[in-house]
Amino acid sequence: MIFKKFFKKAKFEKRESELDSNIEEIPSHIAIIMDGNGRWAKRRAMPRIAGHQEGMKTVRRIARVADELGVKVLTLYAFSTENWKRPKTEVEYLMSLPEKFLDEFLPEIMERNICVQMIGEKEGLPEHTKRAINKAMEKTKNNTGLILNFALNYGSRAEIVKAMKSMMKEVQEGKLTIEEITEETVNQYLMTSHLPEPDLLIRTSGEVRLSNFMLWQLAYTEFWFTETLWPDFDEEDFMEAIQAYQKRNRRYGGLTD
Repeated sequence: MIFKKFFKKAKFEKRESELDSNIEEIPSHIAIIMDGNGRWAKRRAMPRIAGHQEGMKTVRRIARVADELGVKVLTLYAFSTENWKRPKTEVEYLMSLPEKFLDEFLPEIMERNICVQMIGEKEGLPEHTKRAINKAMEKTKNNTGLILNFALNYGSRAEIVKAMKSMMKEVQEGKLTIEEITEETVNQYLMTSHLPEPDLLIRTSGEVRLSNFMLWQLAYTEFWFTETLWPDFDEEDFMEAIQAYQKRNRRYGGLTD
């Protein structure tokens, strides 16, 4: 076990040195679909909530390394609008995690100058979850470092429908014309209007789909998938994803030399 830890540390340091030489190519915005908590627990004959608990530790690890690498925005898909279909006890536990996570991590968040934000529908969240999120957002609103953005009670189709309704209302009220509706206009009505679009999307656990996550925003994002379950995802995995991104040729539909 000691040798394994030493080996992983050596590999991590090697990747870190390689990234240093390409620091200008660090993705500005990284989005992650954190998947595999339940399977991680099942393989260990543990309840699913144990996987979510372990996954919370991974969030801290990855937020730290993202901050240290100079990533500007880290968006984490924490709870989708479809996740309400899960067993009641699991949903209740998931709704308690923001409070536990932010209470434990907030001092370090402040020390690191991290700004906590959220996309999703707050109205559907329990009061204690909203209080925890609002408290963290208020305390960190003036921080100027990494934006740690949680997608909570978030669904991309619902977000797009809400944006369309808002634009239609403004057209009816004469505040917006049909001719003024462009891609840039649509962007302004999305929950991510203040953020750059993701450069890199990571999904763990071997699943290869978007699961109703940032469908509009990911139009030209680079995707990276791994079989690793989220609780096992570590700094080395994160750097491997960034290195893969750095080797991509982002053409945005055009041609480059």
